[in-house]
Amino acid sequence: MGTFAGHVGVGLVFFLIGLWHLFNHIKLHALHPNSYTAPLWFPSFKFRYAEPFLIMAGTVAAISMELFISPKRHQPLDRDGTIPSNHINNFEHASIYLAMFVYAVFVVILDRIQAKASRSLGHFLASIAFAQEFLLFHNLHFTDHIGPIGQYHFFLRLVILVSLTTFLMGIGLPNSFMVSFVRSLSIFFQGVWFIVMGFMLYTPEFLPKGCFLYNENGRKAIRCSGEEAFHRANSLIKLEFSWFLVGTAIFGVSFYLVLVKIYEKKG
Repeated sequence: MGTFAGHVGVGLVFFLIGLWHLFNHIKLHALHPNSYTAPLWFPSFKFRYAEPFLIMAGTVAAISMELFISPKRHQPLDRDGTIPSNHINNFEHASIYLAMFVYAVFVVILDRIQAKASRSLGHFLASIAFAQEFLLFHNLHFTDHIGPIGQYHFFLRLVILVSLTTFLMGIGLPNSFMVSFVRSLSIFFQGVWFIVMGFMLYTPEFLPKGCFLYNENGRKAIRCSGEEAFHRANSLIKLEFSWFLVGTAIFGVSFYLVLVKIYEKKG
């Protein structure tokens, strides 16, 4: 994930899933406002399990990229069978993808056997996946916790925390449209922020003035030339996050208004 392509690729997945859920939750609530119950995932018309299978395929591809394709020797272990320090972050990323893979697998199994608690258990597994993501991005992921990379990941963790919280709330509030709306929009925003990170952290032309990109133990890192450049970079990232946050809120409410106008007439 620690590349331009890695961040943008992951971001697109979150972006599309968040948008798909946002669309379907708004549509479902507009059509059935009095009997609305939030599903955890949405079957597609041609193939019921398209969404979980796409998550499985994407996570398997991502794990393969992290552990077998990206490493120079196409395997992540040292010659003595231990995990080298420069591959710790690969295992962190792979662990996040593994939790999401487990969620997708059990979503299909629970649906196939029609378990009574399938909805609650699905929310629980999704919560575990986002808790894993939050944990591994919480001061464990990078040596540079206070520079631009750390600042971007701090705001990413805030968005992840919203997704995690709303998944947990969804267990006890199955009829709350706002819980589903905020959760879907947070997943969408997480995708947007991953894409922004890919462009802003790994495109030299977009780096803040006085900061530069270099290789550190086989991965990209950012350093700033002095205190002024450092504080300016962090302040710009705060502004950037605030603008994207407001923009995402505007998009979410506008998207709701458009879809409600379309589907309320059909309800």
